[in-house]
Amino acid sequence: MTKIQNLKQYDLEDRTFNFAKNVALFVRQLPKITSNFEYAKQVIDASGSVGANYIEANEALSKKDFAMRIKICRKESKESAYWLRLIVETNGEECEQEGRTLHDEAVQLKKIFSSILTRSE
Repeated sequence: MTKIQNLKQYDLEDRTFNFAKNVALFVRQLPKITSNFEYAKQVIDASGSVGANYIEANEALSKKDFAMRIKICRKESKESAYWLRLIVETNGEECEQEGRTLHDEAVQLKKIFSSILTRSE
């Protein structure tokens, strides 16, 4: 089991924080090539936005505001998965396992936010 798999938690604020933190740590070890600089910026922005918008959703002023924030969480999770997949497929084997684990976490978060959205409507 990897370090990331051990961190899976049921508290979504902690889980989304750990996801963003692990993405940031992951991209630090990528080869320093032009494409990785852009991919890293994009995935760091998207992964951090997941947790930030979830915190905003928990402080929502209305049901409509809550739904909008959860939709943003879902969108940013999908975007994170996209960038992580791109990083994995354009870099060597040294980043494949951790990249795929992070990609899987992004997909799971997207499913969680989809479920929350469905239940809240």
